[in-house]
Formats: sequence, structure tokens, C-alpha cells
Amino acid sequence: MKLLFGLISFFIATSIWAAAPKQPFYQLNASQLAVVVNRNDPQSAEIARYYLEKHGLKPEQIFEISLPIDRTWISEGELAVAKAELDAALPAHIQALALAWTKPYRVNCLGITYAFTIGYKEGLCQDGGKPTPASAYFNHASTQPFTDLKIRPSMMLAAPNIAEAKKLIDRGVEAWGSFPAGTAYYLTTSDKTRSVRAPLFPPTQTVARPPIRIENLNSDAITNKKDVLIYQTGLTKVDKLETLRFVPGALADHLTSFGGMLTDSSQMSSLKWLEAGATASYGTVSEPYSYPQKFPNPVVLLYHYLAGATAVEAYWKSVEWPAQGVFIGDPLAAPFRSLSPRKQ
Repeated sequence: MKLLFGLISFFIATSIWAAAPKQPFYQLNASQLAVVVNRNDPQSAEIARYYLEKHGLKPEQIFEISLPIDRTWISEGELAVAKAELDAALPAHIQALALAWTKPYRVNCLGITYAFTIGYKEGLCQDGGKPTPASAYFNHASTQPFTDLKIRPSMMLAAPNIAEAKKLIDRGVEAWGSFPAGTAYYLTTSDKTRSVRAPLFPPTQTVARPPIRIENLNSDAITNKKDVLIYQTGLTKVDKLETLRFVPGALADHLTSFGGMLTDSSQMSSLKWLEAGATASYGTVSEPYSYPQKFPNPVVLLYHYLAGATAVEAYWKSVEWPAQGVFIGDPLAAPFRSLSPRKQ
């Protein structure tokens, strides 16, 4: 079954890439984003204020809810109260959410970005080794997800401290419309279990529009690269990150069980990608087993990002089964968008 899905996904993804259908006119912008603040967390409020200042949002785009700050998880009941308050306050034109905190990052076994986007699904935590519900947003052409699908994809403005959060936001601002001449690196590692996405990696090639390079490598790490736009791999820990330079707007993730356990993982936290200079990432908060559907599809992610999608759109569209995952970074990073973040 896994092999069949992998082959189907590969042909779908590569046919999208090769056929180059008309790309969506991406239009999600700063005026359509809500920044969600945990009123119990002073750091959350400071991050939100900085985000508004740098991205040119209005004060009325901040929405407050109450969450505990002494643990990494919340219950489905705590989610229900917070989400009901938020949903009641959000105007219809808001299409996506920036969650301005680092913990809590999960709702029981589910990623908190999934819970605020899709809602809590009963029964999924009884056996995380099974498939989880498919996302209607996976590889979808929508450029207005709430208008079209009644979901608001969310991303955490996660960071270990205020200084790192501000660096992340600065990179997101710098990324918009920068059209970097970067390289997308896809690594098939010596860890066979965590290299299940290898058949989905695009082949080494040069893309003409926009002009980027794709490198498909058999290696456990890249070193001394100064042009990293995409970095996708599969290991419990990725070495040599300190030797790399990520371009503003870079996306990076590693397929492993607990990368989404942001502050207390026994493996490398996905936060390490942001600390190294990436602008967005993804990881799972509970044991997903090696289903590639629970992780970003490399070609779908790259296709939508190069088409002008924001980081929150491209990352969310690339994960078919996102229930156990958490999306982190600056949701408005859009290096391949040519228009102002506030004008369409």
C-alpha cells in the first residue's frame, strides 16, 4: 500500500511539474492574516507587535486567546474554548493565521496548527501508526482557503527567544519578492527508514523560471553552501547546519518522528532549522511512522512556492495527512511573489 501510494504520488507530482499547467495567481497577503496572541504569554504579545510593525499589519489584526504556558500540550477541551473565542472574533476576509508562541505546540497527539486550522478530530490519538484524515487543501489550486474551503491554514511564529523570533520575522519580510537565485537540496541519506521521500525528490536540474538549481544528492549532509533555498532530508539529526547560509524565505525540514516537538524532543527539533537561518519548517509532534503522506511532498512544496505562494500556503498544500504535524516560521514569506504584501 505504501509503495502504491508512493508511485501514485510520484507520478502526480512529476506530471504537475513537467506539464507546467497554468499556475495559480497567488494573492494571500498581509491584510488577510490574523496574528493570534496568547494573552497569558508576554513573549507572545511582543512577537505579535514586532510582526505587525515589520509586515505593516493593522492593530485590529491581533486577536487574543488564553492558553496555558507551563506545558507543551493542551487538551481538546482547552482547544475548544480558545478556538471558539477566536473563530467568533475573526472577520470573513481573514484567510490564514500566525500563532505567536512556541508552546503549547500540540493538542494531545495532534499538531496545534492542525487543530486551529481543521479542528480536533476524535480517535486519532488512539493509534498514531494509522493513516490520518486527508487534507482538502493538499495540492489545491485555491488562493483563498477560507473563502473556498472554510479553513485558515496556520503557522507558528516559533522561536526559543525574542531575539530569534525577530530574526525570523526580518527574514520573512526580506524574502517577499526577492526572487533569490538559490538551490533546492534534496538528500537521500544513509537512514533508509527516514528516506522514504527519496522517490518523490525531483531530479537534479536547472529551472529556468524562476532561475533556481535543484540538487538531488546521496548524502547525510551538505556543507558550506551559501545559497540554500530548500533543504529536505531524512535523519534524526542534521549536521553541519552552522556551515550553511539560507536565503531569506528558505524552507527546510527533516523527516523524523519528533521534529515537531519543538522544545523537548529527543531528536533534532524543527526549531533548529529556523535558528540556522531557514524561514519556515515542519515536523511531527507524535510518532507518525514512516508514512510519506504525513510529511511535505517535495515537488508539491516546490511547485507552489515557486508559483508565488506564501510559506503557509506552500507548506500546508504539500502535506496530505497533516494531523500530527506542526508548521513553524513566517507565514507571509513569499520570495517568488512579485506584488506588495499588502496589495494585489
